[in-house]
Amino acid sequence: MENFTIHTMTRDELNWAVDMAANEGWNPGLNDAEAFYAQDPNGFLIGLLNDSPIGCISAVSYGGTFGFIGFYIVAQPHRGKGYGMKLWRAAMEKMQGHVVGLDGVFEQQENYRNSGFDFQYSNIRFEFRNTLHTATTQLPAGLIKTAPTMLEEVVSYESKLFPYARETFLSKWLSLPDSVALVSRSEGLLNGYGVIRKCRSGSKIGPLFADNGEIAELLFQNLCASVDAESLIYLDVPEINAQGLSLAERYGMKKVFGTARMYAGPAPDLDVNRIFGVTTFELG
Repeated sequence: MENFTIHTMTRDELNWAVDMAANEGWNPGLNDAEAFYAQDPNGFLIGLLNDSPIGCISAVSYGGTFGFIGFYIVAQPHRGKGYGMKLWRAAMEKMQGHVVGLDGVFEQQENYRNSGFDFQYSNIRFEFRNTLHTATTQLPAGLIKTAPTMLEEVVSYESKLFPYARETFLSKWLSLPDSVALVSRSEGLLNGYGVIRKCRSGSKIGPLFADNGEIAELLFQNLCASVDAESLIYLDVPEINAQGLSLAERYGMKKVFGTARMYAGPAPDLDVNRIFGVTTFELG
């Protein structure tokens, strides 16, 4: 007799979920799990069939008011049997009282609508064969590597770029192993920042936030310069950010796939024209 149960993941079980995401071709960062788990240790659910893991979903809370759903995967042999819906319902139950966001595959939009989610815009993943690597480590004027003392400043800069002040998450994200985080300043004020991190394949930039396209491009160039020449680099650009799409076009970046950004509840009032690269499809 089959017995399907759902429980909150342990930190080790989150590694299993990240492997599942890699198997789906989502190309997670090598060290993403540390920052993910720090944000909400109770936000990751695993489905067990006869005590063996077959599925997962995340329902991560930011301060009890904003939440994000990701890692929604059921192993191929067990799809179409209702296990995914049980995981979904458990995640949505955890998200009660939250405005909830997700980046869903396009073909699942109708199912998400049926659960109360409304489409806002598409995010497009672009792939770039790195031609910007440089042996020099000197940064141009105005760009510096982030330091722990800058955390409060970065959190404040994000106030119109993310729906919640994610200090816990950023305290880990800005100092991940195998990553580089840069901020841009003008006249002493932060006007952009970005992070590039090693992934299962190549590297991924996220976030890439900037006041305008010129600053975004400078950050992009110098983040790419910090990783291996000819390696693959990925950037997830909101399709409604025209300057972001222009940046991808100028460097001959190739579209890989896209997601639908959807929200259940009032959509956050974000300045998407300053979002040149999404932080992560898993946590927003």
